[in-house]
Amino acid sequence: MSTQSMLSQQQLQQLAPVLQHYLSSELQLEVGTFDAQFLLDFVASQIGRQIYNQALEDAQQALSQRMESLQAAIWELEK
Repeated sequence: MSTQSMLSQQQLQQLAPVLQHYLSSELQLEVGTFDAQFLLDFVASQIGRQIYNQALEDAQQALSQRMESLQAAIWELEK
């Protein structure tokens, strides 16, 4: 595995069986624990930043909407 893993060893250990089950049940593909962890690490390194950035953008939009709602409520109280 790469030296700069996107996932912790604990996360890899927790997610590997999930990936193994998925690959087995959906694709009839059997992979070992090391291969599943290696694949998870690769996928996380390739798309992890995009997912993280999208989550931050979604949180920012939700917070902005909430702030607008609170601002409208305050304006209503001022009238």
